[in-house]
Amino acid sequence: MEGEEQRATFGAPDYAVFSVMLVVSSLIGIYYRFTGDRQRTAREYLVANKNMSVVPVAFSLMASFMSAVTLLGVPSENYYYGTQFVIINIAYIFGTPIAAYVFLPVFYKLQVISVYEYLERRFGKATRLAMSATFVIQMVLYMAVVLYAPAVALSAVTGISKWLSIISVGLVCTFYCTIGGMKAVLWTDLFQSILMFVSMFAVVGVGTYRMGGVSNVWNEALAGGRIEFFNFDPDPTVRHTVWTLAIGGIFVYVSLYGVNQAQVQRLMTVSTLKKAQLALFLNWPIVSALSLITSSAGIVMYANFRHCDPLLSGKITKTDQVLPYFVMLYLGGVPGLPGLFVAGIFSGALSTVSSAVNSLAAVMLEDFVRPFCISQKTYDKHASLILKVLAFFFGVLCVLLTGLVEQLGGVLQASFMIFGVVGGPLLGVFTLGFLCRRANQEAALSGLVAGLLMGFWIGIGATVYGVKPENLPLLDDKCPTSLGATSALTTAVSYVSENATTAAVIILAENTVSDNGTSVSVIAGTYCLCTVCRTSGTAALAGWWSSWSAA
Repeated sequence: MEGEEQRATFGAPDYAVFSVMLVVSSLIGIYYRFTGDRQRTAREYLVANKNMSVVPVAFSLMASFMSAVTLLGVPSENYYYGTQFVIINIAYIFGTPIAAYVFLPVFYKLQVISVYEYLERRFGKATRLAMSATFVIQMVLYMAVVLYAPAVALSAVTGISKWLSIISVGLVCTFYCTIGGMKAVLWTDLFQSILMFVSMFAVVGVGTYRMGGVSNVWNEALAGGRIEFFNFDPDPTVRHTVWTLAIGGIFVYVSLYGVNQAQVQRLMTVSTLKKAQLALFLNWPIVSALSLITSSAGIVMYANFRHCDPLLSGKITKTDQVLPYFVMLYLGGVPGLPGLFVAGIFSGALSTVSSAVNSLAAVMLEDFVRPFCISQKTYDKHASLILKVLAFFFGVLCVLLTGLVEQLGGVLQASFMIFGVVGGPLLGVFTLGFLCRRANQEAALSGLVAGLLMGFWIGIGATVYGVKPENLPLLDDKCPTSLGATSALTTAVSYVSENATTAAVIILAENTVSDNGTSVSVIAGTYCLCTVCRTSGTAALAGWWSSWSAA
């Protein structure tokens, strides 16, 4: 790896580019505060007066799907475990029409603000409140994780202040969500989506150029055993197979785009059902495009680092640092380019957190505040103000919870577990209501409780007894200064065993319950927002079998 000593640091031009991203996002919020109805009604604040165009909605759906964890985790996944994960894109082909033609028409016909209002009409108030409370806990915990995770990975390699990035990104997100409502969220998502694509294209372009073309990249990846697409192994303990990704991924995809509050609320911002369905179908190639470009980034990085892996050579300590390390090493020579990359990564965090803040405000007002605390007259008069207070509260709470994640590593693990296990039961209750006319509230609640208990049981089993994924071979035979066999072995062992520290966010996510969504439908969850459901969930089942046998 020539020129390694010249690895750049995060300088003034990079901070300037990063700051421009935050300023533009804030200005979009200010613009929509003083245009249109000026966010004075709940209808404008939550569903943008239903006059949004299809394109920003489609990009916003993608931006909520792809978080900063995705942008760091998918390249790392392809780098260290190969390309099998790309098969998840097959699930999107089948999941999109299911969400568009089975679930979306019901919500659109009812014109609900909170998707859980349907459950009250179908089953009863208790079901609505139980599902809403589950969603709130899930999203509050995950917001902090999705903001904290990239800050840890980027600060370790780029030198950018962890807390400076967390506080600045968190407060800017809170600001434009609070004053600009859904319109600001949708248009900032479009802006941030462009940055996400640009940052990934920069990595792929520079890395491919350094290797002398696509064919050389492919040959290096092929020689290193990274190319694999059609693993049909029925063994449930295998990390990724066509079965777990293409079939299990459908449940994951539908749980997000079919019944998730954040996504359905976006789809309600267009004027007709056909436009909402068109936005879903337009979102599909956008999501797949970013998925493929991030996967390509991992293979390009592997080709460049094949004979001097930065993990083995001690240049990085965690797998999720490989992408920012590559950027600082090979893109750092151009002032501002590392800043553009960091802006792209944190754009993923901004888009995910903003969707969570807006949807949490909607659910809290519609499901908890409005039915119990305020009259219809008060709602009509002060709903917009109440929503802004709620959005501000959840935004600040997100920033504060990152401090808790910093102090207590277990919170990080617990938040991923909760986020991973609740998606399947939530999807199950909605599906029960849609497809089974005879089901009542007792059936819905018992199914929800049973699903959550099963999910947490499998999740805890995966955490305690889970089978470690077997990484593909790594080399450091052409590093300028070899660490020696003993040092390399120590580093490799450290790499394989990492999943308990807060800094190892991606590995932690891969080895905990979130991964089980692609393999066990009961926790089909929400891989789509964080892309942490990547390993075979049957590691949990293997752990359960081991404990049962021992007993």
